[in-house]
Amino acid sequence: MLSTLTRMLVKLLPLIIVSFLLIPTNNISAQAQQGDGFLAFAEKMPEPVGGLKEVYKNIVYPDIAKKAGVQGKVFALAYVNEKGEVDDVKILKGIGAGCDEAAIDGIKKAKFSPGQNKGQNVKVKLSLTINFKL
Repeated sequence: MLSTLTRMLVKLLPLIIVSFLLIPTNNISAQAQQGDGFLAFAEKMPEPVGGLKEVYKNIVYPDIAKKAGVQGKVFALAYVNEKGEVDDVKILKGIGAGCDEAAIDGIKKAKFSPGQNKGQNVKVKLSLTINFKL
């Protein structure tokens, strides 16, 4: 039989662990923590020049997806450099039938306003959702 103190510690253990993980490390910069030089967040996040509709203009719905009736959302991670150019795109969740590749191509062709921290342009990872609907 567990004592009251033991039961209380077992209940609080997840909170203690989460609190420990959230303690900031002041000696490591935000960019160094990312490992690839791209921040997960910036004070001013990158945005497609002309809005998301400009990204959609670059996307061609694949014929095979049309014929197969493939629809859905492609979740992508765009790596936007300090010039607003897309260095890389990774698919987080795709729908296949050529839609993932079409989303990558469309995002890579788009121009973005660069992300900024304290008035300085920075590299940022930006998540985008591309809808494919017939």
